[in-house]
Amino acid sequence: MKALREIGLGRAARFGFFTLAMVPYRFMLFPQLRAPLLRLLGARIGPDSVLHDVRLFNLYRRCPRGLVIGNDCFLGDECLLDLADEIRLEDHVTLAERVLVLTHTNVGYRDHPLQAHFPPSAAPVVIRAGSFVGANATVLPGLSIGPRAFVAAGSVVTESVPEGTLAAGVPARHVRTLA
Repeated sequence: MKALREIGLGRAARFGFFTLAMVPYRFMLFPQLRAPLLRLLGARIGPDSVLHDVRLFNLYRRCPRGLVIGNDCFLGDECLLDLADEIRLEDHVTLAERVLVLTHTNVGYRDHPLQAHFPPSAAPVVIRAGSFVGANATVLPGLSIGPRAFVAAGSVVTESVPEGTLAAGVPARHVRTLA
């Protein structure tokens, strides 16, 4: 099987373990129960943070220990978090519904014809204290969103967002500085 040859037996075993470990997570009806389970699996999640129906993928790469969520954060329904590298949300960060945070790029198997042009890469994402990321926004690998920044709904963040900035659009651009 090609996928097993690419990732190796160790990563395949981690994939299986975390796939099974996430089954009870998916059935938890109350957001207050999700954070304790993720903490047991190695995630660092501060008190009073709420995780609605957040979905994690690439768990076999960084494992849940690659997820760091500060105090008083809110993650809305259907957020997708890529744990190929670390995702760090500082205190008071809000991710609205269906926010996608990517930490890696890979076009496919090693023999994919585009690999020479787009080699695999991974880099952490940091969203600083007091920031807000609107519904259906996408944050690309290796970027940071500065403290008290606001990313508008539907935006695609292709460059880091400075502190106290309203960013919007595809790609997201500086709209104005927040007072």
